[in-house]
Amino acid sequence: MKTQVCIIGAGPAGLLLGHLLRAEGVDCVVLERRSPDYVLSRIRAGVLENITVSLMERLGLDQRLKAEGLPHDGFNLADGERLIRIDIADLTGGQQVVVYGQTELTRDLMDAREERGLEVIYETEDTALFDVESDAPYVTYTKDGTQHRVDCRFIVGCDGFHGPSRKAIPASVGKEYMREYPFGWLGILADVPPCNHELIYANHERGFALASMRSETRSRYYVDVPLTDKVDDWSDERLWDELAIRLGPEAAANITRGSALEKSIAPLRSFVFAPMRHGSLLLCGDSAHIVPPTGAKGLNLAASDVHYAAEALTGFFNKSDNDAITAYSDTALARVWKSERFSWSLTKLMHRFPEDGLFERAMQQAELDYIASSRAAQTSIAENYVGLPV
Repeated sequence: MKTQVCIIGAGPAGLLLGHLLRAEGVDCVVLERRSPDYVLSRIRAGVLENITVSLMERLGLDQRLKAEGLPHDGFNLADGERLIRIDIADLTGGQQVVVYGQTELTRDLMDAREERGLEVIYETEDTALFDVESDAPYVTYTKDGTQHRVDCRFIVGCDGFHGPSRKAIPASVGKEYMREYPFGWLGILADVPPCNHELIYANHERGFALASMRSETRSRYYVDVPLTDKVDDWSDERLWDELAIRLGPEAAANITRGSALEKSIAPLRSFVFAPMRHGSLLLCGDSAHIVPPTGAKGLNLAASDVHYAAEALTGFFNKSDNDAITAYSDTALARVWKSERFSWSLTKLMHRFPEDGLFERAMQQAELDYIASSRAAQTSIAENYVGLPV
């Protein structure tokens, strides 16, 4: 097979990029090692920034997002005694975030494949990248016992932290920045109404908690737990009890309990790989960076990468412009590092770290007090939460 761009990974980043390229007449194919059902079974993010919403609008694939998404004007920080509301609409000139599950966004992109002429090949095995430093890279994969080869001009790795794309960049070229956190997030998904119409991030003496939602009838809650904990250690009843304590009495009074549709523990890390381009290979999303979910940046940061990559690739093929390709890594990383900073700072503010003592706790409390009383501090948080400009 010959194409202009071979995209590895058919999660939301790979599908979004594929649709953007096809809309501009650029030939591409997407390779995915999992089945469509498996991709849709992943329980991931649910808060969309302006960049993600605007890309879906540009593609004309936002009908369900507009009908079912929940626009939010703000969110809350809790310290065990009070809710500090961050009014993002007021602080950012009317901007909002939209609660809409990553699974639903992925479904919208998947459902439009055939109509938009986007070729996605699922259940590929042994995917490997070759000659990425040349102008004629290629990708091999195996499907149904037969090996295939895709010749292309560019490869874009949207294949996540464990995929083969980043590994195709020599160790002598790339640099990894990593911070692993000493806890994970235990999450529960349940068909119950949310306890609050906006998200609540809570810092309690027993640990962190988050009250979120996927719709007006489906809630997503989290507590942080030691990395040694197992899902089996936490019955539904124990988890609901812990949430009620950590979220505080105001939120607890409105919690509706229900059986878990899904329950899992996710480790937290901050990770950046640089550069995000090597020769004819570009990296997007989790293949190049991971953020702790505290700032709701993972999917949105992938969307901004896709925006930059789509602009660069369409400029290259449609206008013979190589400048944006050359600048892609620096352009993307400038926004990546700002999002990493915000996610890291909010994680530090809202979690109790094992090594922290009385001083660190006092600093957290002082910061929350300052945020509660300072419009300038709230504005900084709101600007980052709603999404920095691309």
